[in-house]
Amino acid sequence: MNKTTKQKPNKPKILSKVLLIIIGALIAAYGLETVLIPNNVSDGGVTGLSIVGSQLFGLPLGLLIAVINIPFVWLGYKQIGKSFAIYSVIGIASLAVGTAVMHKVPTIIHDDTLLVTVVGGIIIGFGMGLALRNGGAIDGIDMLAVLLSKKLPFGTSDLILFLNMFVFIVVSTVFGLQGAILSAIAYFIASKVIHIVEEGLSGSKTFKIITNQPEIMVETIRARLGRGATYNDVYGGYSNEHLKEITCVINRLEESKMKEIINEIDANAFITVYDVAEVQGGNFKKRDIH
Repeated sequence: MNKTTKQKPNKPKILSKVLLIIIGALIAAYGLETVLIPNNVSDGGVTGLSIVGSQLFGLPLGLLIAVINIPFVWLGYKQIGKSFAIYSVIGIASLAVGTAVMHKVPTIIHDDTLLVTVVGGIIIGFGMGLALRNGGAIDGIDMLAVLLSKKLPFGTSDLILFLNMFVFIVVSTVFGLQGAILSAIAYFIASKVIHIVEEGLSGSKTFKIITNQPEIMVETIRARLGRGATYNDVYGGYSNEHLKEITCVINRLEESKMKEIINEIDANAFITVYDVAEVQGGNFKKRDIH
């Protein structure tokens, strides 16, 4: 029997993830339509570009969010995996529909720049973090940053910052310099809230896994995530049992999938996870995952 064969999907767990991704997207839509946009403050990423396009051309915000994110969803499918792409489509579609449904909802804050940036950033960050925590994304800028980090000598976080600097320059053409600055502050606050909700989104993650099935674990990670791993010999302090510790570095968007794999192979595995500021070198090239 091939022990690396995928287990049957856990339908209640999948439905729970989908529901939470939808809720996260609707929360983000609420923050956009009732706090940020009515006060001439934008968001970062693809959503920010969509807001600018909506203001310039009079097109529905939801339509632009859906259309502009299409190439980024494809990148997510190629670089991260099918399930991530599907969850992201659900999240992006929910955000697009949510902005249309909530467009007529009354603004909850008027003309108070401090409250607008803080409250708007918190709401947006919580919604996006909830979606990412459950394996999906509602903005494609992160997917582009992950792809570029494989081609350029910069970390994912640095590239996200750089790409959003470009977005806020574009935002300034519609909302003015003050609007762009407020948008950047709101995005900064949102990014910190995302970090809290998702427990460490910035940069890469190092997983250290002690399991009694190390070969199967490494083979499955390689087959389903396209990531390599290394072994270290370790010994139990009490039992003196000889075990192997697996070390694997992944990007932040793959964390949910990695935890699923570990739980499927060995639910009792001992896991420690570290934030990584930067990753360089190595011979392993991540291939496309389907």
